[in-house]
Amino acid sequence: MKKIAAVFLTLCILTALTVPCLAADTGGAVQTVRALGILTGDENGRTDLSGKVSRAELAMMLAAASAYKDSVSREGSGFALYKDVKNGHWASEAIQLAVRQGWMTGYTDGSFRPDQSVTLEEACAALLKLLGYDASSLAGTFPQAQLSKASSLGLRDGVSAAKGQTLTRQDCAFLFCNCLTAKSASGQLYGETLGYTITNGAVDYTAVALEQISGPYIAENSLEVLPFTPETIYKNDKEVQTASMVRNDVYYYNEAARTLWIYTKRISGRIEALTPSATAPTSVTVSGNSYSIGSAAASYKLSAVGGGKVGNIVTLLLGMDGAVADVLTGSDVDSTYYGVVESVWEAVDDEKASIHREITVTCTDGVQRTFQVQEKFAVGLLVSVDITNSGTSIKRLNQKSTGGKVDAEGAKLGRLRIAPDAEILDTSKEGDACTVDPARLAGCTLDADDVRYYALDKNSEISVLILNDATGDTWSCGYLSSVWDGVESSGDGESGGTKTVNYTYTYMLNGEKVTLQTGTQKYYVEGRSGIAIRYDSAGEIKAMKNLTGVSLTELGTFTARADNKTYEVSENVQVYLKQNGSYYLTDCTSVNAEDYTLTGWYDDFGCPAGGRIRVILAEAR
Repeated sequence: MKKIAAVFLTLCILTALTVPCLAADTGGAVQTVRALGILTGDENGRTDLSGKVSRAELAMMLAAASAYKDSVSREGSGFALYKDVKNGHWASEAIQLAVRQGWMTGYTDGSFRPDQSVTLEEACAALLKLLGYDASSLAGTFPQAQLSKASSLGLRDGVSAAKGQTLTRQDCAFLFCNCLTAKSASGQLYGETLGYTITNGAVDYTAVALEQISGPYIAENSLEVLPFTPETIYKNDKEVQTASMVRNDVYYYNEAARTLWIYTKRISGRIEALTPSATAPTSVTVSGNSYSIGSAAASYKLSAVGGGKVGNIVTLLLGMDGAVADVLTGSDVDSTYYGVVESVWEAVDDEKASIHREITVTCTDGVQRTFQVQEKFAVGLLVSVDITNSGTSIKRLNQKSTGGKVDAEGAKLGRLRIAPDAEILDTSKEGDACTVDPARLAGCTLDADDVRYYALDKNSEISVLILNDATGDTWSCGYLSSVWDGVESSGDGESGGTKTVNYTYTYMLNGEKVTLQTGTQKYYVEGRSGIAIRYDSAGEIKAMKNLTGVSLTELGTFTARADNKTYEVSENVQVYLKQNGSYYLTDCTSVNAEDYTLTGWYDDFGCPAGGRIRVILAEAR
């Protein structure tokens, strides 16, 4: 296992690591205490949430949730305070600390009973002492006084155990998560006294999580040995159930949070630029795209010192933040891409005083790559791109169709299973393309005409699927406010004056007002309606047509209702607020059916996975 120098990690990946300790949010509470190193398990590292918590484990949790969190280990300290806690006991340091701080006590027979399960009242009493509350601040006697005070501070929120019952690790996750956001005896939020940030009742431990993430590592094979058993696994930022890796996958882990991140994205092609210099590059351009270099190892391999130079064919291994974690050369660069030709043009090489042909291919992984070619390729053509150490080969793909119903999980198309990491691309014959999540196709029936190409992996599962306008997402949608027929006359009309036709279309697209004059070119669309637009490779409008309108009675973030029918709302829905004759781009959360008259337009083009609300117009009632 080879460790690469640490890279800067994007905060968006760690957004899930900032969570409030809500009663209903079991995962959030558990994730919080794991990430902060409070829930680390028993002597053998067991952290199953249904497991009972022992007194020794509680002492470890108290130490980890205290100002002494960085000074207590699980190695055994040589302290033997009790007859049943020998000097090599795994929790001896924490037990000594808990007793000396007064959070816990031993028994009169000289024992501590480290393996004995902890009851609710015992844990509440210990946490109250951790917060600085002594007997004078409690009303009544044990255990009711401790339970009542714990309830008033919110410590018991989400805890299922009652008085006299033993605690599970899930119960303790809530107790300690609540403790961090509770007020101490001095009136401060306890977590803030430990250096954590508390915002709106949530523990923000992004900085802690960043420090605790190990990686990136490069997998030597599929049997990588981790120092723990992951309980949460992300593959290319999507949660999965199994930690399946292959050679050269990039991975990271957070042992405290029991979380593993795996990245399989690889970029193969010829190096076109190294900036700011070839000797100390911080970014590399491959196949028309620039990537930041995020590790010392990658920088060395790409630099002139490590043998890198413009013109070399390489494979970049991208990590969590999209930066280059490592670089493959030689036979390891072999890669195959599938995609659709998005554009074709001729470029001038000033140094060689020559003209060469280039094409841009939108590949099934969503990346647009640019290649020099000798042959002619038409826009909209499907191609495969084979990259080896000896060069790049581009071939036309013959149509290879299949069909059938996609199951409710998006995991099967007809009789063929869809691989968990399958790359799906929806395309048009004009070269438009967009990536598609398998879940997007769930429940749809795809005919042979809806599938332009598919490829199977070694497990006979669909690994590549190229669709033929199956989702409607390849269209650009907006609101057409007016259409002017544009017939203009000149002269007095008696001496044979001339007439000029100049059709004019005014519409809103992505929040911008566009006025399009087409001369004699007429698009058969009606104004004051949602429209769908398709462009050719030169950026000129190839087609324009109306969407289908409905009056919306309910609007949510993901769905809308009209005439008792539910419509899914596109992720890229255009929502416009009309005020005083002007249109302002807004979002679904800013308008509602009670205060606004809402009109929605959906695509009714016969796309099997289409029919989504694309445009919404809101007018104040």
